[in-house]
Amino acid sequence: MITKDQVYNSIKEIVGDDFVSYSPEELYIYSRDPGASVPRMADYVVMPKTTDDVLRIVGLANTHSIPIVPISGGLTLSGLAIPVRGGIVMDMRRMDRILEVNERSRYVIIEPGVSQGKLLSYLDKNYPQLRHSMPDAPPAASVVGNALIYGSGHLSKHGAHSEMINGLEVVLATGKVCKLGSCSVSPDWFGRGPLPDITSLFINWFATTGIVTKLSLKLYPRHSKRDMLMFVLQDPDTIPDIVSKITATDMMEDVLMVASKPPKAGSVISLLTLYITADSEEELVFKQDLFKDMFADYGKEGSKLIYTPKEMLPPKLIRGFMEEPQYVAATADFKKGGGFEYVGVAMPLSMAPKAWKKGVEIARKHGFDPLYTLRNIGYGHSIILAFAYPFNRADEDSIVKSRDALADTNEMALEIGGTPWKSELDGQEKIIEKMDPITYSIMARIKGLLDPNGIMNPGNWGMG
Repeated sequence: MITKDQVYNSIKEIVGDDFVSYSPEELYIYSRDPGASVPRMADYVVMPKTTDDVLRIVGLANTHSIPIVPISGGLTLSGLAIPVRGGIVMDMRRMDRILEVNERSRYVIIEPGVSQGKLLSYLDKNYPQLRHSMPDAPPAASVVGNALIYGSGHLSKHGAHSEMINGLEVVLATGKVCKLGSCSVSPDWFGRGPLPDITSLFINWFATTGIVTKLSLKLYPRHSKRDMLMFVLQDPDTIPDIVSKITATDMMEDVLMVASKPPKAGSVISLLTLYITADSEEELVFKQDLFKDMFADYGKEGSKLIYTPKEMLPPKLIRGFMEEPQYVAATADFKKGGGFEYVGVAMPLSMAPKAWKKGVEIARKHGFDPLYTLRNIGYGHSIILAFAYPFNRADEDSIVKSRDALADTNEMALEIGGTPWKSELDGQEKIIEKMDPITYSIMARIKGLLDPNGIMNPGNWGMG
């Protein structure tokens, strides 16, 4: 049986002395994430630089049945990159190249260490007419990681970020590198069809089927003007109608709803922010007037949706809502200790009022002020309602409350017919219990085929 020192030395031969460690103080950092999941200690951490490095490390792990967990930005909040069974944590941050931007076909090929901030800056400097869909996450968050776990952002009228993936390069546990999408038959990474789509075997699987080393992501036009309209939302029952009307125009960039009780506010404030873009001042004014007129009657009928002129809003609030990304992690400052869980439900638009109200009940049950966002996905095809539960990292009772609220949110999601979003281990178990057993048996067979020794992020999706 191979010893710990032998594994360490074998990895060191691949990446060098500076990029592998099994010292307790460095393993400590990789044993936890910013959320409330229970920490699990890794045995090694390694930072590969190339696909070949990844392939050789995975080969070593597979030969000796050592669990392996890849991370990119390390900012997931639901334990998806915590080493449940120990083993090797593979930190992908050195693989941070932007390999190609195809200006005409509007896509970019990147490695997993590319951050949201790096891609945003690169496009701003070199391709100012192009943009990618930014999530409401810190700039250090991984573009690839976010796309692989159904992230969403300001361009989600085009779908969730996983639906913006054109193709992948993946290292398999069995020692193979495969290309998926058009890049499997062409030098261009322009799309996933009309080939049989097996790209999805590596999306939302939480790295249990392979390690993505390259990804092609769709880009979109950047318009010269961007603005927002803000409304006060008084009645959540109006959400389906409001979002349906907005998305039917195909004139919005994004529609986002936020409910929160800031520390100094006396009550919960619910805001609807409508983002619009244009290439001329006339176009921008036309769109603004269209949406103001569209909802003029809402204010007369019990003030269900009230337009709020920007002149009435604090400049700091306007700047915050216009930022890309909006820094959702700032909610961690709502309580001392700087921790928070950010979880959610993917669901049909029609379910929004029920989930909105149940979210308030869950928050109050566990001693939280309601704090959540609702983002449209597609053209009203679905929504993601995300809840934040801040906690104090130095207070175990506070952490437990956050976990309990998370558990209730997962149960609520499944009870109303939605799907928990970015689920931690307990949430995954609840999904599996609800899932069609034939579907799960197919998942298990796929996992067994791609990862026969069960080394890829074991414990997730009830496997390994």
